[in-house]
Amino acid sequence: MTEPPKAHPASSRVTILDVARVAGVSKSSVSRFLDERLPRSESETARRVRQVAAELGYVRDVSAASLRRGQTNTIGVIVPRLTDTVMAMLYEAIARACSRSGQFAVVATTDDESDADRAAAQTLIQRGVDGLILSTAREGGGLAEELLEREVPFVLALRTDGRSLSSVGDDRLGGYLATRHLIDLGHRRIGLIAGPDYASSSRERLAGYRQAMAEAGHEINLRWIVPSTFGIQSGADAAMALMALKPAPTAIFAVNDNTAIGALSALTRLGLSVPSDISLVGYNDIPLVSLLPTPLTSVRVPFDQIASNALDLLNAGATSPRERMRVAAPTLIPRKTTAAIGR
Repeated sequence: MTEPPKAHPASSRVTILDVARVAGVSKSSVSRFLDERLPRSESETARRVRQVAAELGYVRDVSAASLRRGQTNTIGVIVPRLTDTVMAMLYEAIARACSRSGQFAVVATTDDESDADRAAAQTLIQRGVDGLILSTAREGGGLAEELLEREVPFVLALRTDGRSLSSVGDDRLGGYLATRHLIDLGHRRIGLIAGPDYASSSRERLAGYRQAMAEAGHEINLRWIVPSTFGIQSGADAAMALMALKPAPTAIFAVNDNTAIGALSALTRLGLSVPSDISLVGYNDIPLVSLLPTPLTSVRVPFDQIASNALDLLNAGATSPRERMRVAAPTLIPRKTTAAIGR
């Protein structure tokens, strides 16, 4: 028979040993049953331990537990820039996921430069983060290989190198949905503001565009595919280039919402009406685009799911080779910038 819980004076901290003694179990059992990172046990003993801990007023010392494990419960996040709404949304989603798991996220920005990525990773590692979530992966970047060699835990988010643990949106499906939407509205000449080739997200959205056009039997004019950065001005420049073609596209799919906003500005300067003269689709569905004077049709990316998947992979790793990449499905959100051709 275990002795009943006793009140502890305010100056006396209840320890895990106190809970173990009163509950009549080992210290390791108490630690396991009260560790919120582990699956919750509903055994009679586990319920007894939780009841005793509550009655004694036990509060788990997270910092001490981290020191015992050699961990800080801190996750480093590297993004190109927080002025990019997409990256800010991703970081906030990661921070929420970390909060739910008793972890804390810190962020570093690198302006999408490879050398800055390495410097940021090194700084975060020196500050003792338990792992890294990177949204800056690029073709031939090399940072992932360096982190693997150093046995630094990391996961790629939004972009992937095709080898590392990654949590991404289904960009090929998203590119397909955007293009298919325009095809279904009767458009055949569909321009693509394609984004930078070094990013897997751009390449996969281009692949989705090509798939939809080929499936519909529509010719792809290579002049309709204009590379860009992910920025607003780049989108404006690309739209100007597309509209200078003879014949010009009747619709444009932009690689992200920033380039779509830039395109919308350029089309307005050219005296064109969206969607009466030309239809326009963006990607990511950032909050601003639904509030534009002409709300933008966009492909919605599930940032919370991508963030949760990234953190799960970082904390637990892949349980099978197929799980090395977790892919979240996007959704097309039709608004006022797309209409049937000749409407």
